[in-house]
Amino acid sequence: METSLFSQQWQEPLEPLLKKYKGKKHPLDYNNIYELLIMVILSAQDSDANINKIAPALFEVYPNLESLAVSNTESLLPFVTKVRNYNTKAGWIIEIAQTLQKDSNIPTTMDELVALKGIGRKSANVIMREAKAPAEGIIADLHVIRVAPRIGIITEAKDGNKVEKQLMQALPREIWGEIGMAISFLGRETCRPSNPKCSECPVQNHCHYPLKTI
Repeated sequence: METSLFSQQWQEPLEPLLKKYKGKKHPLDYNNIYELLIMVILSAQDSDANINKIAPALFEVYPNLESLAVSNTESLLPFVTKVRNYNTKAGWIIEIAQTLQKDSNIPTTMDELVALKGIGRKSANVIMREAKAPAEGIIADLHVIRVAPRIGIITEAKDGNKVEKQLMQALPREIWGEIGMAISFLGRETCRPSNPKCSECPVQNHCHYPLKTI
């Protein structure tokens, strides 16, 4: 995908946002790529805070994929019952563990990640970003879906894959790896659903949202 003149227009305005959040660790409190993989799967349609709460007990018993690969869904269930759709997610996790067998086999490319049960493009982008793998897309979580149209980078959309596609067309590839998470952090900390802290926003001079509220 070639960089368009439109995408070049956004690179400079977004620099303060990238500078503020570049390299900041994802809110999921993981210690390694194995823990991140499992927590990303569990966090779908759930909160990072909830997953962080249940994770320590889970990883005490299952510290790696090897330990999960010789287990089963029934044994895993007691550790994830407080997670939304826990039955389905437990099944996915056991299947992934039995497929990959060990932590060193965890992939960090888009095609390989989305081939795993429970891993969509958003989750794959998160794993690749945290693993410092070359970006093949842009993280488009619920915060990005809300905030990116507010800023004016893309048009309104509710589907994460559509938002990601628009962002990939609107932004230069060299910032793909960080910009999604940066927008997500902005949405978590500053650009809240109601009463956003516009005066504290690093892109306030370029944001379209204040214009819509006048």
